[in-house]
Amino acid sequence: MAPSYMGLTGRSLSLAVSTVCTTGFVLFGYDQGVMSGIITGPAFNDNFPATKNNSTMQGLVTAIYELGCLAGAIFILTLGDRLGRRRAMILGGTIMIFGVIIQVTAYAGHAALAQFIIGRVVTGIGNGINTSTIPTYQAECSRTSNRGLLICIEGGVIAFGTLIAYWIDFGASYGSPDLTWRFPISFQILFALILVIPTFWLPESPRWLLTHDRHVEGERVIAALRGLEVHDKETQLQKNIIMDSIKASGLAAGNTPFSALFTNGKTQHFRRMMLGASSQFMQQIGGCNAVIYYFPILFQTSIHQTHTMSLLLGGINMIVYAIFATVSWFIIERAGRRKLFLWGTAGQGLSMVLTFACLIPGTPMAAKGAAVGLFTYIASFGATWLPLPWLYPAEINPIKTRQKANAVSTCSNWLFNFLVVMITPIMISNIGWGTYLFFAVVNACFIPVIYFFYPETKQRSLEEIDLIFAKGYLENMSYVRAAKELPHLNDEQIEAMARQYGFVDVNGMIDLELDTYMEGGISPTNTQFVNEKHSGRPGVVASKQS
Repeated sequence: MAPSYMGLTGRSLSLAVSTVCTTGFVLFGYDQGVMSGIITGPAFNDNFPATKNNSTMQGLVTAIYELGCLAGAIFILTLGDRLGRRRAMILGGTIMIFGVIIQVTAYAGHAALAQFIIGRVVTGIGNGINTSTIPTYQAECSRTSNRGLLICIEGGVIAFGTLIAYWIDFGASYGSPDLTWRFPISFQILFALILVIPTFWLPESPRWLLTHDRHVEGERVIAALRGLEVHDKETQLQKNIIMDSIKASGLAAGNTPFSALFTNGKTQHFRRMMLGASSQFMQQIGGCNAVIYYFPILFQTSIHQTHTMSLLLGGINMIVYAIFATVSWFIIERAGRRKLFLWGTAGQGLSMVLTFACLIPGTPMAAKGAAVGLFTYIASFGATWLPLPWLYPAEINPIKTRQKANAVSTCSNWLFNFLVVMITPIMISNIGWGTYLFFAVVNACFIPVIYFFYPETKQRSLEEIDLIFAKGYLENMSYVRAAKELPHLNDEQIEAMARQYGFVDVNGMIDLELDTYMEGGISPTNTQFVNEKHSGRPGVVASKQS
């Protein structure tokens, strides 16, 4: 009989894991969007006078949250491997609840702005912990066939969280002065509770358990997630593949030193960390939060609409955002990561060109064209760059450095998120349409980086991705080309190729060096990596250097 958690096993347990992870990103999206309709509201400005007609202070109050998120990501970078995925998520959600309470209890005359800023930072710490952990947890609990879809759904629901925040802001704007900003901020506690409470009964990541030598628990979780018995052949094969990956990485007792992030060789830890971190960097510097955080302000200042009309247009824009965020769910495993990155970049860049070109004349009619540019930008972003930078680091990094490298990626996200959110109102006040020209040029610079350096990972298991980088390194080819040439492998073939590339010996022992193979007359550049002994059938593919 298959083991169970919360009375669930197999598909139902995987669905529970995905539901909780998805709620964590709804919470992220809500908190990302909630300040946009509040920061220029009369009631908020009356309670916090320093924010009234002060773009720098508005930027600080909004962006300080990102510094809290950065601190949370750094916390996971240092202690995440010890804490585990589940406990980190519980901790992150709990901290966010405390941060919200601090914010909504800030009253004028009692150092209100200082208290509100502290609350923003505390809430950010919790969100930084969550966003550094949840994609890793989801990736490590998912099957290869749906990992991309599930993490894209997580990334996509950020838009739904932001959509909910915008419309709650709009509805609350018709209420009493306190209701207009205290209720929207406090509402996110609902999502935090949905994240925290069920996680107490969910399983820990099987890969995290196995790296900490908790083999019995790891087997049990693998079996529960697949709806199999612990001693089933497939359960044991999955365990062996994960253990081979752990041994190949040199991961002992779950301890990953920071120095491991800066190594290359067959495992290419540093390159893979930089790929993940650069995707988060490009997501932020491409201008997404210049639109999401300040959409109502952009309409007020650049297109000269009233506060109420700006809120309404912002809400409509978020509907467009949420609709297009679902596009990646249906095409991520068909189109792949590279194509979506490239299509999204082109769409964002052209949208920014349209926006700045329509703002140059300074007429109301031309400004409507700028509004169209902002709508097409958010559509392009929602379909591509919104989910992809959460998926790519979680799958591109190997098991040894996955938690720390994913935390580095999240640090990159929050650091440049803070920068963009902080400078956007200042840029709009001082250079106007030049703000959008800047983001158009930046997006154009992304295309060659993605084309030449980002290997495709669609329909690959996490262990199969390790082999892409080993192939590129050992056969002296680009990793983009290695990904194209490496055929899709089943579990037995992955084990066989891991032996070929010197990750494990025929008995599954730790990391035999390449020269041992060379001395035995075996070369990764000219040998069939699957033979009858290890796959149970004749060799499948010959991996040859072209």
